[in-house]
Amino acid sequence: MSKIAVITSGLQYDIVGKNPERQAAIAAATPHVTEFLSAMRKRDYPIFHLQLLNEPDDPLAERYDGRVPAVRGTSGAEVVREFLASDDIIQERSKDSGFYETDLHDRLQQIGIETLILIGLQTQICVQTTAADAFFRGYIVAVPSDCVFSALEADRERALEWLESYCATVADSEEIIRTLDETGGIPRKETKTP
Repeated sequence: MSKIAVITSGLQYDIVGKNPERQAAIAAATPHVTEFLSAMRKRDYPIFHLQLLNEPDDPLAERYDGRVPAVRGTSGAEVVREFLASDDIIQERSKDSGFYETDLHDRLQQIGIETLILIGLQTQICVQTTAADAFFRGYIVAVPSDCVFSALEADRERALEWLESYCATVADSEEIIRTLDETGGIPRKETKTP
């Protein structure tokens, strides 16, 4: 049984299609994301897609041109088919972190997961909050820098710097795959505060 799982965030039609900046970021990241997911599947690592589902009357949900995006049962809430395989696992969530008020931790523990590799959109929001929550729960966390993206590159870079300085190993996807193949895992991040 694998002790490593991949967690994706925000790879849903409404989320990636919000604006031209996100569309450009996903277009640039797609080759890296699809290659990485394919490599992880070949190694039999489970892939969990965090599916944001908003309530249509949620007063706190961000509106896209006056409408609530990613509402259950809509095509915009679906995970982009290009990133989804039949054995992948959908994990519903209602907030940015995949751990907030979900059973993700329990599901991961049931299958013996110790290391999480996080990819997707937006680096400074969903990826960062999920990484911190995973770290707080004792997971080893890795983030392939070429498989995370944000509408603004400055947001992505700032988030990657914070992740690397605090709770995650940040490297490009090829380096993460090489580390997994050579050592069987990702080393635990040693956090040192100044």
